[in-house]
Amino acid sequence: MNAPLLVTGGTGNIGRRVVPLLREAGRDIRILSRHPRSAAPGIEQVEGDTVLGHGLAAALDGVDVVLHLAGGAKGDDIAARNLSAAAREAGVRHLVLISVVGADRMPIGYFRAKAEAERIIAESGVPWTVLRAAQLHDFVLPVARSMSRMPLLPVPGGLRFEPVDGDEAAKRLAELALGDPAGRVADIAGPEVLDVPALVATFTAATGARQRRGHLPIRLPGAVGRAYRAGENLAGEGALRGARTWAGYLTERDLATSAGSGERLRGVSS
Repeated sequence: MNAPLLVTGGTGNIGRRVVPLLREAGRDIRILSRHPRSAAPGIEQVEGDTVLGHGLAAALDGVDVVLHLAGGAKGDDIAARNLSAAAREAGVRHLVLISVVGADRMPIGYFRAKAEAERIIAESGVPWTVLRAAQLHDFVLPVARSMSRMPLLPVPGGLRFEPVDGDEAAKRLAELALGDPAGRVADIAGPEVLDVPALVATFTAATGARQRRGHLPIRLPGAVGRAYRAGENLAGEGALRGARTWAGYLTERDLATSAGSGERLRGVSS
């Protein structure tokens, strides 16, 4: 029996994709969750909360690698501080963190918390790897769906995204968790940069939704607007680019059962 690999957020969008890949590689998995599910062969479920710091010592007992995927609108920096301290105490040899492209450039609370989480992990004394990822297709989908229903499409000038496929991001995370600590690695993003009209037009074409009557130009104010217009939320040269496009994702997905409208695109409405 090998040492368990701890995955925080292992029941979330990315976690559900990564865990099977790690199991296929022969690793025993321990999933830390606030609401543990039933155990499965090679997969242990434990209760804990990274933000509150509950259950971390027990979850890290005997663990050699931690893949930290748990996150939220707030508290990612606090969770990183709690988890890295517990990992150092437990003698973990590799701590992998998923972050967001532009974490250190976007003047938005969510991005700033991610940047602080990166700093905490890097200075924790635990060997580490950080992967910054663009927004997943799954997170963009409910936004595109909601916008497709509006009589006029609000178009913030300069607002662009490069959504990446969740399976491709999960594959990269599994590779990093199974490898040696590598520090900050190349960002992962989608193969194309799309503005809001392109995102919505592709969605309506794929679903047969009614075409709208027109666009409503909007100028995002202040530092946030300047940052988006400058493309500070986009990956630069040297990024790892996924192969699946937004159109390809929509073609392959069963849109009738896709994610609910309660999801939102992180960084836009934060």
